[in-house]
Amino acid sequence: MTREDLKNLKPEYEFFIGIDSDGCVFPSMELKHKECFIPNIIKHWKLQGISKYAREAAEFVNLYSQWRGENRFPALLRVFDLLKDHPAVRRSSAKIPEVPALRRWAAEASSLGNPTLKQAIDKNPDPDLIQTLKWSEAVNTTVLEIVTDVPPFPGVRETLEKMVRKADVIVVSGTPGEALQREWAEHDIAKYVRLIAGQELGKKREHLSLAAGGKYAPEKMLMIGDAPGDMQAARSVGAQFYPIFPGSEEESWDRLLNEALECFFSGRYSGEFENNLVEEFNRLLPDTPPWKRLVNR
Repeated sequence: MTREDLKNLKPEYEFFIGIDSDGCVFPSMELKHKECFIPNIIKHWKLQGISKYAREAAEFVNLYSQWRGENRFPALLRVFDLLKDHPAVRRSSAKIPEVPALRRWAAEASSLGNPTLKQAIDKNPDPDLIQTLKWSEAVNTTVLEIVTDVPPFPGVRETLEKMVRKADVIVVSGTPGEALQREWAEHDIAKYVRLIAGQELGKKREHLSLAAGGKYAPEKMLMIGDAPGDMQAARSVGAQFYPIFPGSEEESWDRLLNEALECFFSGRYSGEFENNLVEEFNRLLPDTPPWKRLVNR
């Protein structure tokens, strides 16, 4: 899969739907972060002495905050920044990685994935970048070992079957493409989507812009996701957004199947219906970590 494949997608229907994967279609977010990402953060960045707080910060960033679903590299930087400002960590002797080369690369790279990180290392073999690649590859290995036999949320298959009768559907994700292809094929739902776009093809807004920008009327484009970044990607191309509520995923898919999808296809989705969902969704994911909220009470 390449960016050209996204660019060359030709509409077969007047409607377009993009769907996130982890935490949206599959109940894999908690498993991946708690069992794969976070243990490798602690191990590869030598945070064993503050593992409690490293876990707390990483879970907040990746699962329970407005940054839920963010690409792994900026999310890692956000974890480091939260740890630097954590009262318990400041009282400890722990040293939080500065990683200036990683910060520059994350800010400047055209896409954030292992392939572009390897290219950056070829040009500048900075220890920060090398360590980041080791961590990222270890995460992928652990995901491959642990994240198996995790079926989609109830209602996903039926909703996909309904979607593809009237819309061009693609996967829009920050997960590595190999993992996406494997997971969607493992559960026999890859057949419902025309393309599967992962982190190697750029950011989610780029996926949507390349695949749908200028090809569909804005009111006939919909992005489905479980994170604020999914909503921001939708807004960047003028698309509507349907939130999968973290913690209420089954109810969200049921509402999409039995109510929201028909509203979208009939032109009644935008406005009050969408606004009410988005307002409730925004309340679920704060931008202030719990240890700061406790201090400010």
